[in-house]
Amino acid sequence: MNSKQEQMKSKPIFPLLVSMAIPMMFSMLIQSLYNIVDSMFVARLGNDALTAVSLVYPLQNLVIAIAVGFGIGVSSCISINLGSNKVERASQAASVGIVLSIVHSILFVIFGLVVTKPFLRMFTSNDSIIDMGSKYGYIVLCLAFGALIQVCIEKIFQALGEMRVTMIVLAAGAIINIILDPILIFGKFGFPAMGVTGAAIATVIGQISGLILYIVILAYKKIPLNLSLRNVHLDKHLIKQLYSVGIPSSIMMSLPSLLVSVLNSFLVKFSDIHVSVLGIYNKLQTFIYLPGNGIVQGMRPILGYNYGAKQTDRLHKTLKISLLFVATIMLIGTVLFLVIPQQILGLFNADAAMLEIGVPALRIICLGFLISTFGIIYSGAFEALGFGIQSLVISLLRQLIITIPLCIILTKFIGATGIWASFPISEAIAAIVAIILMRKTLKNI
Repeated sequence: MNSKQEQMKSKPIFPLLVSMAIPMMFSMLIQSLYNIVDSMFVARLGNDALTAVSLVYPLQNLVIAIAVGFGIGVSSCISINLGSNKVERASQAASVGIVLSIVHSILFVIFGLVVTKPFLRMFTSNDSIIDMGSKYGYIVLCLAFGALIQVCIEKIFQALGEMRVTMIVLAAGAIINIILDPILIFGKFGFPAMGVTGAAIATVIGQISGLILYIVILAYKKIPLNLSLRNVHLDKHLIKQLYSVGIPSSIMMSLPSLLVSVLNSFLVKFSDIHVSVLGIYNKLQTFIYLPGNGIVQGMRPILGYNYGAKQTDRLHKTLKISLLFVATIMLIGTVLFLVIPQQILGLFNADAAMLEIGVPALRIICLGFLISTFGIIYSGAFEALGFGIQSLVISLLRQLIITIPLCIILTKFIGATGIWASFPISEAIAAIVAIILMRKTLKNI
């Protein structure tokens, strides 16, 4: 057993979680910064460009959903098997996970070519928006292998407790992306101005750079797993184990894409500005939720390992501390959205019309941040423990089952405000269900 696994078994929970979560929070904040900076650059091209990228966001998010969801399945399998001292089985899970991620990359090439333009036509008839959105979508979907394979390797390192490695790679990819954005979008240092196409190219270059960096690290860093093609074979039980968590997790991660698509279909009836406001919110909320996700990523291997090792007292303590961490982040986000929404929207060149719509929207939506703590932590905990269905139930309630019917009902009475109000109401109901499910599961454990 190496030092990382020994720490997950015996090191006090608070310093252990801090040591694993802080690097992930830092890298998530950098990625959040990238998402905002990317939209700020695109917004300078005009509202049509921002709307085009906002409409492609659900498809782009689907790539991340598949990558992260499946990666969580791989990570959970590795952590639990390492906790049970089944190193060979953990090595097989990692090796098979990488190969299956390559298969996913090939499928996304087909998906991108077939789906992108018809998808955009579902939401707009503006030829300029469709043209820019198609150019952006073809690139980020057909060249998604950088993200898909990189995330799988990232989750392998996280399962091993190597959070600093993933922090370095995530930060490097995001920084490369941020540097390339203005160069390729506006044409700097001899490069032609490529607009939204340049933004897409910068994105995939950042992802591929991260993948290359992981490959270099794997070549020189010794890890307690044997990543080899000899460990890749058709093991139905193993594949089922990977996808039993991976599929619910991917569906869970895909829900924002589906939700945004449905909400865009509602909002476009009011105006294109409403669509842009939702697009901006989706960028801003990552700045709040991704640090929380960093804590979840630090929490998962601790939970998985101690669940496999049958140390339930450490499992309970990890959950409590994680809840406090995320609640603090959500409280900060709530205060910012309530107090300075004008200044936040100003980062995206918001004019008077956008401020009129966006300011009340941000203030209403943020009311659900704090209560979402339970949904975030308990959903991630269920994934770590191998209970993918429970995690999916929580996410469905947060982002689909309650939100969409509420939008249909509330928009009839209070217009677009009903769409913004559906967010905090859904979070509150989902939090209650999450608490009930977790109490029942912990009793059984």
